[in-house]
Amino acid sequence: MLKKKKATSAGRRHQVTVDRSQLHKGKPEKTLLVSGHKKRQGRNSSGRITVRHRGGGVKKKLRIIDWKRSKRDVPAKVVRLEYDPMRSANLALLQYVDGEKAYILAPQGLEVGSQVIAGDEVEPKPGNALPLKNIPIGMLIHNIEMRPMKGAQIVRGAGTGAMIQSKEGAYITVQLPSKEMRLIHEDCFATIGQVGNQDWKNRKIGKAGRKRLMGIRPTVRGVAQHPGSHPHGGGEGRSPVGMKHPKTPWGKHAGGKKTRKKNHRSDRWIVQNRKGK
Repeated sequence: MLKKKKATSAGRRHQVTVDRSQLHKGKPEKTLLVSGHKKRQGRNSSGRITVRHRGGGVKKKLRIIDWKRSKRDVPAKVVRLEYDPMRSANLALLQYVDGEKAYILAPQGLEVGSQVIAGDEVEPKPGNALPLKNIPIGMLIHNIEMRPMKGAQIVRGAGTGAMIQSKEGAYITVQLPSKEMRLIHEDCFATIGQVGNQDWKNRKIGKAGRKRLMGIRPTVRGVAQHPGSHPHGGGEGRSPVGMKHPKTPWGKHAGGKKTRKKNHRSDRWIVQNRKGK
């Protein structure tokens, strides 16, 4: 659910946020936090900036999420739903019958007090995790493994959901949110339902200061720069990129250049790419 701010200032006039009134207002579960988590500020292991426009931002604590749903055939109760500053989706804190706690992504429709379970022969309802071979065709799923027991790697963003299209042999054809059709092994686990917090993509930041709090620094257009700093720079008055091919600050082709390698090792698992080819 979206919430429009009152226009008490210029920055709030057009600001639209996601309503978090249903989420837990206290601190996260202390035993499920990563100790010593540091911000990289867009730098690699050598200290060089490899991703531009990163830096600053408020301190955030990294939660440990059970991507493998490793506790199988043990029922768990949803204790609370929480906000996670490191991702777009909300989290659900589970407490198993033996007292152990774990975080999972909160799917659409999961409520506090609900019971979820992971296993080979469990009921396909939101929050439950089971192998792809036991999930009915046409059902929405998320948090999907790409290799058995490796842990979920795809369909983890807010509002996303994949769908099982067909089953043939040991591989299942899954339609991803990008409309790509991909073959995934039948023993890979997936969670039933669509990832919650669907309105996340419809929010409006409202002001530049909030972007800085998120750790995103300003981006300057190439055409607004000096010709010595960017290939798009210079010229009298305003000048478009024009007949030139769009370029990066270092002169390499940008804006539509294909970067995927031909005959990539994962091509054999793609039945149809996201462009329908």
